[in-house]
Amino acid sequence: MLMKYRVVRATDWRELILVLTLCWLAGGSVMAQQRSRQQLEKEKKQNIEKVSQIRTILKKTSSQKQATLGQLKALNQEIAAQSKQINLLTEDVKLMTSEIQELRRTSNQLQNNLEKLKKEYGEMIYAADKRRQQVNPLGFLFSAENFNQLVARYKYLQQYSEARQGQVRQMEKVRQEMLTKQQDVERKKKQQQGTLAVQVNESKRLEGLKDEKNRVAEELSEKEQDLRTELAESRKAVNRLESAITEMIRREIREREERERLARLARLKAERERIAREKAAAVAAAKAKAERAAAAAESDEPETAEPKAVEPKATESAAEASERTARKPDERRNNLLNDEEAALASSFASSKNRLPWPVTRGFISDHYGVKPHPVLKGVMQDNPGIDIQTSPGEVVRAVYDGIVQYTTYVTGMHNIVAVQHGDYYTVYAKLKSVSVQVGQRVKAREVIGVVATDKDGVAEVQFQVWKSTSRMNPESWLIDR
Repeated sequence: MLMKYRVVRATDWRELILVLTLCWLAGGSVMAQQRSRQQLEKEKKQNIEKVSQIRTILKKTSSQKQATLGQLKALNQEIAAQSKQINLLTEDVKLMTSEIQELRRTSNQLQNNLEKLKKEYGEMIYAADKRRQQVNPLGFLFSAENFNQLVARYKYLQQYSEARQGQVRQMEKVRQEMLTKQQDVERKKKQQQGTLAVQVNESKRLEGLKDEKNRVAEELSEKEQDLRTELAESRKAVNRLESAITEMIRREIREREERERLARLARLKAERERIAREKAAAVAAAKAKAERAAAAAESDEPETAEPKAVEPKATESAAEASERTARKPDERRNNLLNDEEAALASSFASSKNRLPWPVTRGFISDHYGVKPHPVLKGVMQDNPGIDIQTSPGEVVRAVYDGIVQYTTYVTGMHNIVAVQHGDYYTVYAKLKSVSVQVGQRVKAREVIGVVATDKDGVAEVQFQVWKSTSRMNPESWLIDR
């Protein structure tokens, strides 16, 4: 009888292990989906914030009575963000479908497991009742041959009772888990229906935005001559800005070269002076030695042959040695940068893809490089940086620590600030006002000015990144948002 009890007990624990394994596997799958869910929700939140900013800016731009390029750019950006939002919602629906399927699968497995546990429990009750009819528990205890056997039979009955109670608890646990999964399925289905409804509304809004964009583009196309004039003026302004920045950087390079030339001359002079001192010391030593020899001869002391001083064989002239020493490069310097500038340049370079935006709110209205004009067919335009459309009166901030190297006013670009970061430069144009001075040290996110607003009511800042005299794509330096 004892062996039979142990078989039932082992079966109970196998069922328990099966249930725990099932819950663990389901939990692992849910955790994997949860990570995908968290990433998706993060992207949705960021995109919603972006759409909100664009709508706010577009609302202010649309307050003008006539269509503008700024309005068209804002509409293009909102359409792109709206399309991304719809794609994210589609991914959300697919993910919820997968989650519902997983919950249903787990619920079915728990249902099957509960049936097995019930069957096992029924067999246990049937066996116990059958034994009870054959042997009375008290008779079973007191029919023991000795005290040790009595204790063993008592423990057996006690463990058997605990096993039955454990089986009941386990069935209740599985039942509750199954009910929870079923409730999760219903909750996910309602959530999915809500997401589908939002997706439909967002799709309708996207169609409305496209219609609005077409209307604005058509209105602008009727002003082709005005747009061509504006484009020509814009190109002139871009050229003036690029010339000013290029000249500023070249001037800075010339100053570095002059600084290095003077430093090299100073090193050359110091080396020549050192060589002259050593030579004078050698001449004085030779003279003193000759005087000692003459004094020894006059005192009638026996002459002793003293070795003649051998001058070191010259492998190069003193001038050549000093010139070589003066020209020796400092390994810590790069592109004529001093130690502080080299460290700043290295730090700036390591911050690629992590720089803050120059404005808190806004979107890229015109990307870097050559691209087709948004209205004029067959016309290409080049942007040496990026244009970030924002709200009127928005403050502009430095994206990294540096030194203000240049401030000026360029027609068509308003006020300009250039900040040096070693041999890197960040340029901020289209500023209404400037709050820094040349030579001033600035910290990252420190205010350097306020964005200007053009005649069409568009507030836009031009942002550029340079390495020496080469332009770089600013988008690859700013943090994603």
